[in-house]
Amino acid sequence: MSVLYLLTAPRPPIAGTDAVFNEVAALQAEFGGEAVNLFPFATPRIRLPRLLYGMHAVPGLRRAEARHDTNHIYFGVLHWFPVLDLMRKPIVYTVSATLDARRKPGALAKLKGLHRIVVSNERDRATLDAWGLSNYAVIPPGIDTAAISRHPLPLGDEVTLLMASAPWHRRQFDLKGVDVLLETAAKVPSLRLVMLWRGMLIDDLRERISRHGVQDRVEVVNAHTDVDAHLARAHAGVLLAKESSIIKAYPHSLVESLAAGKPVIVSNSIPMSDYVARNGCGLVLDQVTVPAVMAAVEALKRDYGGLARRTAALPRDDFSIRTWIDRHRPLYVPA
Repeated sequence: MSVLYLLTAPRPPIAGTDAVFNEVAALQAEFGGEAVNLFPFATPRIRLPRLLYGMHAVPGLRRAEARHDTNHIYFGVLHWFPVLDLMRKPIVYTVSATLDARRKPGALAKLKGLHRIVVSNERDRATLDAWGLSNYAVIPPGIDTAAISRHPLPLGDEVTLLMASAPWHRRQFDLKGVDVLLETAAKVPSLRLVMLWRGMLIDDLRERISRHGVQDRVEVVNAHTDVDAHLARAHAGVLLAKESSIIKAYPHSLVESLAAGKPVIVSNSIPMSDYVARNGCGLVLDQVTVPAVMAAVEALKRDYGGLARRTAALPRDDFSIRTWIDRHRPLYVPA
């Protein structure tokens, strides 16, 4: 088998800091193949109508497809790109974020013709069923759990939260809850934040930190780094989203936090919150607001021992990258 991977976003300025690119690299390491980017620009801040994705690369794309058995495209939501009409081999489509049940996509007949639609969670399965799409596979996320150690950390006077999903656009400082976290830190002197960044919008972040006067309690790591080392000194992971389409359904940073035995704070717009609520391994926010985050921090302090124990008891195989890779293997057999 041989796979042509179709990417739909620019590479991050700092290699290794984007989960989708890391996933594709893991699949390539197992199955071989090559990757082509349908997004023609080096920065996501340049807007491109979806109908133009890949059109700049059509001749090379057709030649590349001829060398492979299967196409595999990644995109945040489900959308039929016109460039896919030119592809002749089976297409696997991974929804990297999550589906909005209120926004039924067009071109359903073409979407039904996909070899397989890959989603990571039961919310998306139910949405696909409601849309009449049955050609799907549910594959929960996988990470290299061997690279993450269990790091028990007693709670003292301060609580440290690790956030590792940096914005791609300035608007995402609001949509990803960064502004809310910084404002909360300004109001809660016992709260410390560690933010893992990916080389974009760093000046905007530093200006916000300075504006809130929290320079002494917010650490920014703007480099490819050892996430395990930062988890060792955090009490919990945190990730918030006002829109489900801007973030992975199972953000790798939160999965890594659970693998390290650290509970998480997550908004209910992110499907992973269902797993968190079911297993009692963190706190789920109904709203991305300063009062909601303040309440979550206080709840974390009150029951940190119980949350940490339940998190440490989770089966590490729940998020095995080996299982995740093996579940992709049947998808790459041509129809």
